[in-house]
Amino acid sequence: MLTILGFTMIATFLVLIMLKKMSPIAALVLIPALFCVFVGKGAKLGDYVIDGVTSLAPTAAMLMFAIVYFGVMIDVGLFDPIVRGILKFCKADPLRIVVGTAVLAAIVSLDGDGSTTFMITVSAMYPLYKRLKMSLVVMTGVAAMANGVMNTLPWGGPTARAATALKLDASDIFVPMIPALAVGLLGVLALSYVLGRRERKRLGVLTLDEVLEPETETVLVGAGAGASGDGADASAVAKKAARTGGSGSGSGADADLPEADDDFQGLDPHRATLRPKLYWFNALLTVTLLTAMIMEWLPIPVLFLLGAALALTVNFPHMPDQKARLGAHAENVLNVSGMVFAAAVFTGVLQGTGMVDHMSKWLVSNIPDGMGPHMALVTGVLSIPLTYFMSNDGFYFGVLPVLAEAGQAHGVSSLEIARASLVGQPLHMSSPLVPAVYVLVGMAKVEFGDHTRFVVKWAALTSLVVLGAGILFGII
Repeated sequence: MLTILGFTMIATFLVLIMLKKMSPIAALVLIPALFCVFVGKGAKLGDYVIDGVTSLAPTAAMLMFAIVYFGVMIDVGLFDPIVRGILKFCKADPLRIVVGTAVLAAIVSLDGDGSTTFMITVSAMYPLYKRLKMSLVVMTGVAAMANGVMNTLPWGGPTARAATALKLDASDIFVPMIPALAVGLLGVLALSYVLGRRERKRLGVLTLDEVLEPETETVLVGAGAGASGDGADASAVAKKAARTGGSGSGSGADADLPEADDDFQGLDPHRATLRPKLYWFNALLTVTLLTAMIMEWLPIPVLFLLGAALALTVNFPHMPDQKARLGAHAENVLNVSGMVFAAAVFTGVLQGTGMVDHMSKWLVSNIPDGMGPHMALVTGVLSIPLTYFMSNDGFYFGVLPVLAEAGQAHGVSSLEIARASLVGQPLHMSSPLVPAVYVLVGMAKVEFGDHTRFVVKWAALTSLVVLGAGILFGII
């Protein structure tokens, strides 16, 4: 019964958010609460929620202060050279923009943290997607898949969990998987090329003159509070002005249009928050912070808390300026932290009621005996849905040891099982149980349901590409 209720609860949640019948926060809270009553454990709902919140509180704190830290770094111009380089490559070509999104997300993912990857990628690419009226779900989908492949780095999380659960060395798991993961990343780039061609075909080959919006309506990430507007209407006005030679209605429609040139900027190059004299200090601080995170000198939430406080104090020594920066990023902080704590209800009920345990045991028990010698393949296939429907902790510490034990009984080594367990990560990064995905969709202003509908099929295909490459190369 718990198995059926567990799958039903997950299916109900996904259907409701994809059909936009409920917001993700409401669905994450109300649906598990309702199913907790169905299970007959409504009296323990409070304990389950508190346990879930307690386990995810460090993650919420990390995300809150990471958003503040990287928001401040974007404000002061730390990433402007990277953004300018990507934009110079992309121009106003939708194909180049989508490929550039995948490349940027993959490069930034080297720090091993999905939240920072998404913040930097969206900050750089969002203005281009808005100005060219490109599909924002293409941006979120490509970024999530690129980060999912790179999330298998030893310091990214899954590899370390697999090594810990099966008492293996992380390098023995990861290093042989590099060729298969490289094929997966090439698959993401190929997919981004295809999606980019589709966007180019839909929009045509554009020039900057045709896509520039009025300055007063431009969404400038990093420009601080108040830099927003109706991008769709503004683009329509700009395109009309371009087609009519700026005649508009005879009132100087092109007077508000900035002059188009090859130095098109996604981040406002004249924003008041820039701190060029502190560039190398901020670069050194960020490198030190990422190094400390990789080397695990302190817990990640503590590192970002200290980093955010130091970044604010040095770059904005006056209290009103610090308050303004915090206010500028408050919406993202509230949206993401609220979603994390709502997800804590979902995970708390799943684990507290025993649904996760029953679901995993049911799946493992239904593996045909004839598949025993192919347990690595079975593990790879199962990792795709299981890491989507449950947390990495639940899969790697709860399900993987059972799969490894079954594999050993048929002569399949734990190393092969561990490597196969990594292939589901491209889809996992879009799971509703991954806090970082809410940073992605929140900053991109994309509905979670729209992102899910778009990305699931492509991310699952990317995972299968990694699995196929692993088998072809004899790694799995």
